[in-house]
Amino acid sequence: MKFKIFEPYKNKLFCEITDRNEGVSQKPYNWLNIALHVGDKPKSVIQNRTILSQKYDFLLENLIYMEQTHSDNIKLIEHPALNKISDCDALITNKTNIPLMVMVADCIAVMLYDPKQNAVAAIHAGRVGTFKSIVQKTINKMQKEFNSKPKNIIAAFSPSIHSCCYEVDKDLVDIVTKSFGEKYIQTRDKSYFLDLQKLNFDQLIQIGVKDENIQVSDICNCCDKNYFSYRREGVTGRFAGLIELRNG
Repeated sequence: MKFKIFEPYKNKLFCEITDRNEGVSQKPYNWLNIALHVGDKPKSVIQNRTILSQKYDFLLENLIYMEQTHSDNIKLIEHPALNKISDCDALITNKTNIPLMVMVADCIAVMLYDPKQNAVAAIHAGRVGTFKSIVQKTINKMQKEFNSKPKNIIAAFSPSIHSCCYEVDKDLVDIVTKSFGEKYIQTRDKSYFLDLQKLNFDQLIQIGVKDENIQVSDICNCCDKNYFSYRREGVTGRFAGLIELRNG
């Protein structure tokens, strides 16, 4: 899927969210798994990544991805010498022809673009990263490295697990309500559900990103079987958020 909010910049920005279709991986990773760390055959994963590079016209050897650890570690990418970045959950760059990739299967892939400074970010915003305010810290890093201003940043959220499916226990409810407020918890039939999208949205607003510059996918990947879901399937693949600056 593409984001309408990035459409005006399509000549110089590529951004895509993959689904699970068209790849070569076998069950339970069928079909377009792009993660090497989930137990799939490496040959299949590389072939799937090759399929993506050919479909979306980027250089596979320039692809940067992360060993995601639910941290708040952010890496500035200035050249594609190292394809895998260890212990990292957000990537930023202002260099062209370096595709950044974040892998998800319930968490939110948050994609950022600053059209003024021509800089991008790919963020893995799961529950832990969200609690650590990783989207805000990434924007702070973009301010430091690129002189980005939050009011100019455009943000898009991938399909991810929504409050219809994201059931949490009472201990986590207590953490959320104490740290962030009750509005991020929904109660249904004596069960509790976390609204991770609203929490990240509000963190963007709090740092100065404009409401109209944020697009949140309404697709719950746990409901929609076109996407991998760890909550739904347990052993499964990962889909990807990809973003790249191009010479327009």
